[in-house]
Amino acid sequence: MRRLRKTYKDVVAVNGLELEVRPGECFGLLGPNGAGKTTTIEICEGLTPADSGDVEVLGLNWQSHSKALRQRLGIQLQETQLSDKLTVLETVELFRSFFHQGPGAMAVIGLVQLEEKAKSRVGNLSGGQKQRLALACALVGEPDFLFLDEPTTGLDPQARRQLWELIEKFKLSGRTILLTTHYMDEAERLCDRVAIMDHGKTIALGTPRELIASVCADHLVEFSAGTHAHPLDLTAVSAIDGIRDVQRENGSVRMQVTELHRAVPALLAELGRQSVPLTELRTHSATLEDVFVTLTGRHLRDE
Repeated sequence: MRRLRKTYKDVVAVNGLELEVRPGECFGLLGPNGAGKTTTIEICEGLTPADSGDVEVLGLNWQSHSKALRQRLGIQLQETQLSDKLTVLETVELFRSFFHQGPGAMAVIGLVQLEEKAKSRVGNLSGGQKQRLALACALVGEPDFLFLDEPTTGLDPQARRQLWELIEKFKLSGRTILLTTHYMDEAERLCDRVAIMDHGKTIALGTPRELIASVCADHLVEFSAGTHAHPLDLTAVSAIDGIRDVQRENGSVRMQVTELHRAVPALLAELGRQSVPLTELRTHSATLEDVFVTLTGRHLRDE
């Protein structure tokens, strides 16, 4: 996609977006609510027309090749409304009838592990089973390109991991996936590359590890210390060797640290020097969620 733009009344949903999804990769599109992710993916799916810009999917465009594209794409929407009265088998057979090629309905039902529910009505399925059925409907045409818009939102951890395994199987077949998600652990596990959007633009692009290395230090330290009688002097904490960034957040302090084994003892020593009591201390390796918070947080938006 090149110079993609879409405006709704006074809101610019997509603002000159430029992205390339490589063949055979799982590409993640991340961003806070209102960043333009769903609008972008709906333009790529042919569901929403762009105001301007160019979109090619599998080397084709929607203006000239809409019928060919519909045969080669699989789409799982953010919310898939299926008929509660139909059975699982009837639903998949209906979607299978839309495509010229693809596996049989029962083969796809087996792929998403719903064989025991084949004769059950959709209205009687659990949330996780409905999401797996929606994925089956997206896979039934044996697509070359799969669109997944927040496929695991609202699912329990077990159902999420079951869907992850299905998506990974599709990815291993060498086909292409464009995924939007609010779960950063999901993006880290499934995506080869990710783009972080905000205000309709791309603000970061790369592999999860590249983004973590470029934006965050190796480790994050969060702690709570100090009282009204003995407030903490953050200036002295910021001067500790190996600490890259220090911020107050909701009554606690969040630090980016390059050498954890040196920074933590130095921090404890500084707290002792200031006679400030430590009430809580947590450390973890930097993750994509830390990148997301850093890039889409208050400081960036204030700019």
